[in-house]
Amino acid sequence: MSKRNSQASKTAARERLRIERERQAKRDKVKRQAIVAGSLVAVLAIAGGIGYAVVQNNKPTYWEGLKDAKNVVAPANTTGTKGTTVVIGKDTAKKTLKLYEDPRCPVCASFEQTVGSTVEKDLDDGKFKIQYIGATFIDNSDNGEGSKNALSALGAALNVSPEAFTEYKTALYSAKWHPEESTDKFKDDAYLIKVANTVSALKDNTKFQNAVRKGTYDAWAMAMSKTFDDNKDGVGGTPSLVMDGKTLTGSDGKNAPMTVADFTTAIDAALKA
Repeated sequence: MSKRNSQASKTAARERLRIERERQAKRDKVKRQAIVAGSLVAVLAIAGGIGYAVVQNNKPTYWEGLKDAKNVVAPANTTGTKGTTVVIGKDTAKKTLKLYEDPRCPVCASFEQTVGSTVEKDLDDGKFKIQYIGATFIDNSDNGEGSKNALSALGAALNVSPEAFTEYKTALYSAKWHPEESTDKFKDDAYLIKVANTVSALKDNTKFQNAVRKGTYDAWAMAMSKTFDDNKDGVGGTPSLVMDGKTLTGSDGKNAPMTVADFTTAIDAALKA
């Protein structure tokens, strides 16, 4: 091989090597750009996911979104703003007993199981009317829904009749059906309907059941709950009984009357005042 040919071969080889290096450099550059772009996408995705989670967490829950609802479907047998005035009893009764209760409240259940039949008898005898004020504050302690859901179901019962409302409330607070405070069973529509089937006026009542399942009176329940929150009687817990602006207490002078004897003494004194 001549020196000329040898030199040409070397030059060609160097050129091929240069071209290959440039190609490799381009491939490496593209690869680095892809890695950077992928990392950026991942970072943005994570950031976006975190942002979405924050937005979702800051969104009002279904029930919170109903707190200031303008269009409230009120049950029959109610009066007042958004139907939050619920008065049961004979029109001839001169005085009204305000009864504050939370559906999940275990003390309310004890009161109803012990004194409830006496309250009902006095109501039937026309001694007084009852204004029912429903609360839902127990849900706040465990992010529950049972107090609100049960209150909505009570609205569906009230829409049937005052008697259905009273009987259903008694059933919900009964030893058989009232759950432990730590168990939020009232959030389950099927459970509320199961309890309702023990009440003659509500048994297999399609209209009542549809109202419970569809949440027809959910906004009303929140409006009623607000009535409790904004009450002017100084009531902060349940059960609470108020007549003529004065809280009725048992023999301890502090808590609601939890025995028939204490209730009768307190109510007789209030009726005479």
